[in-house]
Amino acid sequence: MKLLKLVLCLFLFSSVANAQNNKNTYFQFDINLPLIGNPDRDEIDPYTNEKGNWFIPNGIGSKIGYGIHYHKWIGLGIHTGLEWKWTDKLVIAPIFANFRLSPKIGEETRITLQLGLGKTIALGRGDLTGEYRKISLGLQTSDDLLLFIEVSGFGIPINNQKEAGSIGLGLSLVSF
Repeated sequence: MKLLKLVLCLFLFSSVANAQNNKNTYFQFDINLPLIGNPDRDEIDPYTNEKGNWFIPNGIGSKIGYGIHYHKWIGLGIHTGLEWKWTDKLVIAPIFANFRLSPKIGEETRITLQLGLGKTIALGRGDLTGEYRKISLGLQTSDDLLLFIEVSGFGIPINNQKEAGSIGLGLSLVSF
């Protein structure tokens, strides 16, 4: 199984290197905000007399990636980054293969589905590693700005949880 992963990584890197000559490459930068349910959402604020928000921020994340694409419609890349979850006191560094599918749904709008699979390392937690998985769905404009919702799993058991993960909103800049 490790040999298969190594061959897949080598194939991905060689594909990316070959794509530099063809100009069918993309560069992507993401910022995301993981969310968590607000435990105080039913309490009324004495100053505004309004109930609390349903969701509150639970960290911040940023990823960067490089890959190949075919007419902005389909792409394959290698991505990495950092994600910080406040309630779990966890900082992870994933490295993963990212598959993107972006069909047009309008003249200047695309719907983008991204699937990621790879490994993650918990920083400052010894040798704690896990399998990284993510799926995101978003809308991409003609100027390559992407707004998305993302669900990710880190494969790391922490704080009496079988696996850590997050659900969040994000913004991505893609350069083709």
